[in-house]
Amino acid sequence: MADANRPVTLAAIAGAHGVRGEVRLKLFGEGADSLRAFSVFEASGRTLTLKSIRPANQGAVASFAEVTDRSAAEALRGTLLTVPRSALPPLGEGEYYHHDLLGLPCLSTDGTAVGRVVAVENFGAGDILEIEKPAEAGKQPARFMVPMTARAVPAWNADGVTVDAAFVE
Repeated sequence: MADANRPVTLAAIAGAHGVRGEVRLKLFGEGADSLRAFSVFEASGRTLTLKSIRPANQGAVASFAEVTDRSAAEALRGTLLTVPRSALPPLGEGEYYHHDLLGLPCLSTDGTAVGRVVAVENFGAGDILEIEKPAEAGKQPARFMVPMTARAVPAWNADGVTVDAAFVE
């Protein structure tokens, strides 16, 4: 498992909503309901206690005990809401958190080192790993994408990701 204390970003405060201190959230997880599992968030060095949350256009609207008016809510614009990795629910067989894949080294099935996972994207048809190859002298590092399927990525664990050699660019 990844470092249990490493912070995982679940949402970002996009701005104030109304005059009573509610905030609009941009969500990075499974939706507003998934945030109800957490009562406390780390927010740029301070703790925010969740009072309520509801789905809204392209995100959610939340209220926190420590934020009581619009100006306090507006001051939090851009603040990331995190929890420690250990607070996330346990995973089932074959499941993964995007957070745990980021930064992992990648090897091809023929044993060649191909780079590191720098992003996990999902454009609607499933997760895609973005892998950055080591930079060649005098050049920017190249990146390529691989679908997170059993065929393209036959194995992964806390030590690294194995990519089928046919998918390596």
